Amino acid sequence: MTIQKKEIIIKKLKDLPFISTASSVAEKMGVGLFVVGGYVRDMLLNKEKNEIDFLVVGNGPRFAEKFAFSLGIKNVSIFKNFGTAQFNYENYDLEFVGARKESYSKKSRNPVVTAGTFEDDISRRDFTINTLAVSLMQENFGELIDQYNGIEDLKKKLIKTPLDPETTFDDDPLRMIRAFRFASQLQFKVSPEIIEVSKKLKERLKIVSQERISDEFLKILSSTQPSVGLKLLYESEILDVIFPEIANLAGVDQRKDYHHKDVFLHTLQVVDNISPVTGDVWLRFVALVHDIAKPQTKKFVDGIGWTFHGHEEIGARMMKSIFKRMKLPLNKQSYVEKLVRLHLRPMALAREEVTDSAIRRFIVDAGEDLEDLITLCRADITSKDPNKVSEYLANYERVMKKVWEVEEKDKLRAFQSPVRGDEIMKICGLKPSKKVGIIKKAIEDAILEGKIGNNYDEAYEYLMKIKDEF
Repeated sequence: MTIQKKEIIIKKLKDLPFISTASSVAEKMGVGLFVVGGYVRDMLLNKEKNEIDFLVVGNGPRFAEKFAFSLGIKNVSIFKNFGTAQFNYENYDLEFVGARKESYSKKSRNPVVTAGTFEDDISRRDFTINTLAVSLMQENFGELIDQYNGIEDLKKKLIKTPLDPETTFDDDPLRMIRAFRFASQLQFKVSPEIIEVSKKLKERLKIVSQERISDEFLKILSSTQPSVGLKLLYESEILDVIFPEIANLAGVDQRKDYHHKDVFLHTLQVVDNISPVTGDVWLRFVALVHDIAKPQTKKFVDGIGWTFHGHEEIGARMMKSIFKRMKLPLNKQSYVEKLVRLHLRPMALAREEVTDSAIRRFIVDAGEDLEDLITLCRADITSKDPNKVSEYLANYERVMKKVWEVEEKDKLRAFQSPVRGDEIMKICGLKPSKKVGIIKKAIEDAILEGKIGNNYDEAYEYLMKIKDEF
């Protein structure tokens, strides 16, 4: 990994349109000023970042107000309880904090904050790669301060705590998940003691809000290679606490000459397969949970081997309680349920002589999520046998060719009867009732089965033909 040189860092800082102003304001106020944390880390890694954390050895919010005034900014957000401030300038999110000490109680991850020195503030940070600081003071502008060998750990691609990890994690247990999130985002390793201490302190996560835990978990899923973070969550036993249904997927049973592959490892492969083709965290979430009900549906059948009948339906039904417990956005629940419920359908179609009727029902059931479903199904091919992979892909190509042909011909997206309910009631002399829905479904079934075309004239004619039956 190439670490940027100091001269390049100074140039990058000077190129920012507001840094010289910040330095001048700090000089006038007589306070120490540093850029710290993630911005310095990413600058060293030659990554773009538009969020900058400023450490002020003095009153952070007061400096932020004077700095904003110098830039002509009127809207400054002050968070008095935390001693922090924030404002936006030219597409940069600028955050400010006064140097501080923190102390924690066993029952809360919210610290008691007191004013501190530069050294106090740097030592309280989570990982060595986030303790790096660059001075913005005029006497040593651009000096890179590295008190905990953060640059060395960047070169080693290592996540490590500046202090003893038990102290760091006991104070703020969310940092355990953050360690694995950074490892997943940067594709770094974590120091062995982080794994061991996480096993010891995993129950401390109960003092952390579910929203914060889920936010970090989704960031792991959003990373370039999510399996890095997910494996670490499993190895540290954190996954047992925050998502036990996924942890339960691990393990292989052997009976006679039959074994089934480790569902957890298979799941990680599916998530990694799908990640290069979609940045949608909810499609990645579907990949994570698509086989979630396999443990409770696992059954050994003589002469056949292991079966998991109904795991797609049971898995879909599990989503309601999982979304509620993990406080995930409920507007995404039905999408996840649908794709989990349908994820075996394309392969089922590939195994039989596909009829237009079966294809139509598949298109209608998938609706606007058809492309996402097929993306999932392709990612679900994890066989190590290249011949099997080729066979499965050929089957998908055959089915999807048919799907697009039928889709183009019948225009089935957002499908419903061309003859609406109010017209059915008028023609049949009915009031709003269950019977109207039954008639409407009969028309839709006739279209899906190919008896009539998906157009108003044929649907109307079919209604006139069958109305007396109802």
